[in-house]
Amino acid sequence: MINHVSIGVRNLAKTKAFYDAALKPLGYVCLSEGESSLGYGKDAVALWISPSDSPVPADMKSGLHFCFDAPSRKSVDAFHAAALKQGGRDNGKPGLRADYDPNYYAAFVIDPDGYRIEAYCGLTA
Repeated sequence: MINHVSIGVRNLAKTKAFYDAALKPLGYVCLSEGESSLGYGKDAVALWISPSDSPVPADMKSGLHFCFDAPSRKSVDAFHAAALKQGGRDNGKPGLRADYDPNYYAAFVIDPDGYRIEAYCGLTA
């Protein structure tokens, strides 16, 4: 249903380091890079990031977050660790969220600009 999403950030270089590290364990890479944008995905760009003097203010109560499919539970763990190492903040350690679904394994972090992101795997291993 959604072809892609776009977000604005204050520091493109810092954001690139963060998303390069956080998305690598999930199998996503920077497919497009220029002075005015970064594009992440697997086969096609699904997340566009561009510099902005006024990115959307972080608001924990807004409900806004982005969830990335993960190929395994181990990749969810690696996503979380890599994101924290690159300056992300923990917003939910890796683990089962049985209240969502018995196999809902996810981790949540907040990126350097305050965007809430999640990695999710519905497999049993």
